[in-house]
Amino acid sequence: MVRQPVIQGGEDPLRSDGKGAETPPPGGGLPRGPLFGGGDDQDRLDEELRPQRLDDVVGQRAVVERLRIILNAARKRKEPLGHLLLDGPPGLGKTTFATVLPKEMGTECQITSGPVLSAPKDLLPYLTNASYGSILFIDEIHRLPKAVEEFIYPVMEDFRVDIALGEGLNARTINMKLKPFTVIGATTRSGMLTAPLRDRFVNREHLDFYTDDELADIVRRNARKLHTKISDEASREIARRSRGTPRIANNLLRWTRDFVDSEAQGEITDALAREALARREVDELGLDRQDRRYLQTLARTFNGGPAGVQAIAHSMNLAADTLEDEVEPFLLRNGLLLRSPRGRVVTEAGLRHLGLPVGEIDPQKRLF
Repeated sequence: MVRQPVIQGGEDPLRSDGKGAETPPPGGGLPRGPLFGGGDDQDRLDEELRPQRLDDVVGQRAVVERLRIILNAARKRKEPLGHLLLDGPPGLGKTTFATVLPKEMGTECQITSGPVLSAPKDLLPYLTNASYGSILFIDEIHRLPKAVEEFIYPVMEDFRVDIALGEGLNARTINMKLKPFTVIGATTRSGMLTAPLRDRFVNREHLDFYTDDELADIVRRNARKLHTKISDEASREIARRSRGTPRIANNLLRWTRDFVDSEAQGEITDALAREALARREVDELGLDRQDRRYLQTLARTFNGGPAGVQAIAHSMNLAADTLEDEVEPFLLRNGLLLRSPRGRVVTEAGLRHLGLPVGEIDPQKRLF
């Protein structure tokens, strides 16, 4: 089994006060580093967009304040943090919080994921290497196999590993004590966790979507880390099209930077950002080509609905799972689509976004 790297706690190389950080090259040019010739590992850290300290986290203010409270309490008592479960849609910062906390505690963090831990023996190296107060981060914890999940119960509750040796009458169990440490789990589907596992997490935090102002702040900060100049208007334009998700905002920022470096020079302006996002086929609401195609198929082929997802998927030559997991959530959240007992229905807002007059759809065949 390939071990994941260990994140060490300590000074943040990208602190806003500049301590430990190397000054960017004049004029916002390319950073020095192995890829460009010269430099050291510090330059690669400049490319990391993930916040390194709790103070650098933008948004999720209520979550940040609660985490700050448990951090301060753990420091004063000189105890490990209580086990923490982070849940929410992809791209909202679950991994960010899991990597920030060990830096705040000044301890190390081991990283793994649920699908990797196929058997209890796969978990043993992480447990035996855990130091006092360290953190074990398990991503996609809802995908832990049942055997591994039951194996981790005494680990989280009593910091004890029960190892069975032998079989039949000669079988015996060895109890191995572990140093107290913290398990942080991240999941996009908390409902798939069993109650015994979920209840063993002392702290639970749900991450919500970000506002446009918060995303614009993230875009401006990360543009500085990428040594790119960007106007406030361009930051807000990227933020509006990011679906409330920092990961999407970062992806659009990278694409816009690539577009400007290729087709223009200098600062990312509002006009250049709009042109770059138009080339990416991301519209004002953040819908991409596949999202619009879904709505157009439902509106034109199925007269606005209701229609079953299987029928829509066959019409688009896509898998129904792709539509349910990737396309529909954002359309539902923005009121462009409805799910009814009879099937999917495009809303009036969805028709207006496509530029289709509402009267074009037969009202006798619609379900509102």
